[in-house]
Amino acid sequence: MSDTAQPDENPSFLDKPDGARIAYHRLEGKGPGIVFMGGFASDMTGTKAMMLEAYARQRGQAFLRFDYQGHGQSSGVFADGTIGLWHSDALAVFDAQTDGPQIVIGSSMGGWMAMLTAVKRSDRVSALIGIAAAPDFTEDLMWAGFSEEIRETLRRDGVYRAPSDYSDEPYTITYNLIVEGRNHLLLRNQLAIRCPVRLLHGMKDEDVPYQLAIRTTEAVASKDVRIQLVKEGDHRLSEDSDLSLLARTLDELIDGS
Repeated sequence: MSDTAQPDENPSFLDKPDGARIAYHRLEGKGPGIVFMGGFASDMTGTKAMMLEAYARQRGQAFLRFDYQGHGQSSGVFADGTIGLWHSDALAVFDAQTDGPQIVIGSSMGGWMAMLTAVKRSDRVSALIGIAAAPDFTEDLMWAGFSEEIRETLRRDGVYRAPSDYSDEPYTITYNLIVEGRNHLLLRNQLAIRCPVRLLHGMKDEDVPYQLAIRTTEAVASKDVRIQLVKEGDHRLSEDSDLSLLARTLDELIDGS
């Protein structure tokens, strides 16, 4: 689920009450603003984040990208992170560094973060775009997909190091991540998101099956929900054609076309 590049120079930092320092980049501009929320073990220098910043700069839109605790240039240790902790990071930077209506875009785990934000800040989130969005992934993709041997390792040791297709380093999965994530599951009931929702998903996504986009559509309260399936698309959706689709989706939401 990773999407990382070289570290940014000179990010700004938001100091949270819990002592964390959240690295971010903010671009001043007109509304609606655009907020990008990255994926699990990704950072704000990935292909989609940088493309969106260039898009916002060209259009003159406000834009925000940031790193969760334990990711990128923010403080903290990745293994200490949980869905609730990272959601608190997203809300903190959203509240402190944006004004007025915002289009929230979430990639993979960031899709879950974007949905949680849209529920908590329904008065400010004017639209939501999910890119291979993975709400509830700790329960429905990780825990449900783990063998009993891996589950027992997590219960006994509190940690499992999962092989990664995106890095030589394995993912550190903690039992606390799984258990705490159960406090933030969204797809068990109707989801109180009433803004326009656009879900972009590759049909060759081997990390988050595209059927999850259909489940999400069924769960959200909004009647303005569209799924765009990319037949040859993988999990990252970072090819030029994928980025063009993302730009067109944003054009439609901003211009109302």
